[in-house]
Amino acid sequence: MQTFPHAGYLAKVIFAIGIIGLGLLAVPVLAGSSAYALSEAINWNDGLNLKLKNAHGFYGVITISTLIGLIINFVGIDPIKALVYAAVLNGVVAVPLIFLIALIAKNKKIMGEYKSRMLSHILVWMTFVGMSVAAIGMFFTFFKQ
Repeated sequence: MQTFPHAGYLAKVIFAIGIIGLGLLAVPVLAGSSAYALSEAINWNDGLNLKLKNAHGFYGVITISTLIGLIINFVGIDPIKALVYAAVLNGVVAVPLIFLIALIAKNKKIMGEYKSRMLSHILVWMTFVGMSVAAIGMFFTFFKQ
């Protein structure tokens, strides 16, 4: 006896609704987080509580990020491949950033009383080594082919 004769179709519909919902959630979150990060780095006024006239750069980054996401959809770029490439790039870029974080966190002159302790220091360096090995391994297998 088959209890769910249309389970394949229902699974597709539920998956599609989930992906669409995820996309609707992800676009504003990613646009907003990139706007906050860039505004903080460049020292612009930032915050969704500010009016457009007080935070041109912040809202400009949100607008441009949203438009880039929309354009990617119509240009024909495979979004799954784009996500994979972004994740790979993130993994490679994380290695020098973790190295800098490890050095800064242990520096008493920079961190003062909030300097990292031994356990934190060991965990950060273990993460650095693991990420480094993964990145080197990825490049090794990529160029070996």
